[in-house]
Amino acid sequence: MTTAKRSSKTIQLSLYALLTALLIVLGYVNIPQPAGLSITFNMIPVAIAAIAMGVPGGAIIGGVFGLISFLQCFGLVGYSGMGAVLAGISPVLAFIQRFVSRVLVGVLAALVYRALSKKLNIYLSCLITGFSAAFFNTLLFMSSLVLLFGNTEYIQNMMAGRSVIAFIIASVGINAVVEMIVAAVVTGAVGAALKKAKLI
Repeated sequence: MTTAKRSSKTIQLSLYALLTALLIVLGYVNIPQPAGLSITFNMIPVAIAAIAMGVPGGAIIGGVFGLISFLQCFGLVGYSGMGAVLAGISPVLAFIQRFVSRVLVGVLAALVYRALSKKLNIYLSCLITGFSAAFFNTLLFMSSLVLLFGNTEYIQNMMAGRSVIAFIIASVGINAVVEMIVAAVVTGAVGAALKKAKLI
């Protein structure tokens, strides 16, 4: 292995470790909202991994995010009240809903960045990638929630007779908007800094 390849591998491993540690910290930082959901910023490290390391990086850090989200169902690395209820209904479905959706967020964010980086400057590419990571996170999390648990009494009570679209909009409301704006701004700044430091 050449020195350049070894250096690149070291940088990648360091980024994986740093982003994993950041996800663990962010696992304890969320702002509770109605309906058992909360404002979280865990998709920012996923977006950064997608930018810096492409599809593999996005998928791996997305998987770490998903694993942490699943562990929160059991009061580990933070706590999710909704997750606890869903894991009580079916731990397997809760794992699929929380883990698979987050892996897909990382993959999709990487594909967005790959497409945009050929057309836009680094800041805009990273900003839109951060926004899209938060958007995909909301879309996939809520879609899989309705798909996998929509017929349960718990979700039916939350829906209160509303249509699926009305339920999703009412549930995510302000938190989705805040997450998308913050993810866009932070990811844009971090991505531009990584590029300036020649780490991506």
